[in-house]
Amino acid sequence: MTQQKVLVREAIADAGVDLLRERFDVDVDFDSPLEDIVGLYDAIVVRSATKLTAEVIERAVRLKVIGRAGVGVDNVDVEAATRRGIVVANAPESTVISAAEHTIGLLVALARNIPQAHAALKQGRWERKSYGGVELAGKTLGVLGFGRIGQQVARRALGLGMRVVAYDPYVAAERFRELGVERVETPEDVYDVAEFITLHLPLTDETRQSIDADAFARMRAGVRLVNAARGQLVDEAALLGALQSGKVAGAALDVFSSEPYSGPLLELDSVVVTPHLAASTDEAQDRAGVIVAEQVAAALEGGLVSNAVNIPAIGAEDMEVLGPYVPLAAKLGRLALELAGGRADEIVITAYGGIAEYDTRLLTVAALQGAFQGRADRPVNYVNAPLIARERGIDVREERSQSARDYTNLLRVEVRTGEESTRVAGTTIGSENRPWLVRALGFDLDLELDPLLVLFRYDDVPGVIGRVGSLFGDAGVNIANMTVSRSRRGGKALMALSVDTRPPAELVARIRAVGFDDARVIEL
Repeated sequence: MTQQKVLVREAIADAGVDLLRERFDVDVDFDSPLEDIVGLYDAIVVRSATKLTAEVIERAVRLKVIGRAGVGVDNVDVEAATRRGIVVANAPESTVISAAEHTIGLLVALARNIPQAHAALKQGRWERKSYGGVELAGKTLGVLGFGRIGQQVARRALGLGMRVVAYDPYVAAERFRELGVERVETPEDVYDVAEFITLHLPLTDETRQSIDADAFARMRAGVRLVNAARGQLVDEAALLGALQSGKVAGAALDVFSSEPYSGPLLELDSVVVTPHLAASTDEAQDRAGVIVAEQVAAALEGGLVSNAVNIPAIGAEDMEVLGPYVPLAAKLGRLALELAGGRADEIVITAYGGIAEYDTRLLTVAALQGAFQGRADRPVNYVNAPLIARERGIDVREERSQSARDYTNLLRVEVRTGEESTRVAGTTIGSENRPWLVRALGFDLDLELDPLLVLFRYDDVPGVIGRVGSLFGDAGVNIANMTVSRSRRGGKALMALSVDTRPPAELVARIRAVGFDDARVIEL
């Protein structure tokens, strides 16, 4: 049997190359035209400089796996690779320690004015009074985003004698307790008490430029801000104004909304800056090389590719039966966590009927992938979703029953938080296996899981359906489908709609104000 061939296109740790050479035929070639040689290889290892475009991937007729020795995969056309059945793997854990340590370095430099004092002394100025700084011990550090890096920063800050409070609605309370960190309910709770704030949030539509003028207005006078996460989290014009007014005493920044950065923040003596160095340590780069080599080896040898960013390895037989239920599981996972307010201590996925006879772990990870998508500090896929659950202290259980009562196959996702439980259930309908919602919040339903859903709970009294139709019509929002269920006559009812466009916030607020118990817009 011909040995599989691996192309190492950019420099990685020698240990990573050696690991690959023990198992495969490896070429280290940085210079040959990639389009001419890529078709010869079963795997390719890159860093950030090599661009694996759709055109290059089209020529990679043998390629089974792309290994990116680092975190981001912006230089890889993941969609084109996925269409070709090529696994794309990266090394997301490689930079966690480096990023956390750099954050602490910025924190200390900010508190003690180290870069400013260094620059002054280099210029011949001995300015002890100007750059005395403040101690970190006894001060309160607010951590916004309590994922892998945020947790490592908190550990180190506690070691410096700081009090640490953190906000992350998607991490279980037990994880905060384990680390000795105070959990708060909102970012504003952090702003109220923190003397230093460090950012470790994922970049989403909700978090983009969320550290804005309003946020700075809510913070304590003299607060100091550290950002070694993502530049787009901060409204840089608002930060400039807050620094100039003195509301923010200082900022330490490793990332910017546009890089390389050459804007007005560089002119302020109260700002400490580094040029996106958080992940740039020898150890992180070496670790990335070894991790990605392990991922490439696993992909070529049929093992578990734990850092795949696009597709997991799925058995053909299981995929044939369970495949139609994968998108259903993802939608139910997202719906359940949304209805639970984004918080979970435990997630239980139960398969009923014929699908219970198969390896339903695929459906479990699909449900987790749907639940955490957009709520994590990295892209969520079927392989890393269980790891994200563990990091957040969320227990995941899988149950199966061959009895499905009224359905051939049924899938249920339950989110438990404290004493509260939120359940949703669905199945697939027709030859196209359309995902269908059959139960939510204790009500039986009959509705296709379209991309935009609106759910209302209200008193079961006459006139409600007409009132909802009028309100949506007046707002120009078309209702595609509607189903209504009630607990008992004269009791509570649940109305579920699928709509063509997202209802404006004013419409939702108006509905809540006219007697509905709850109104939720959920994007699947």
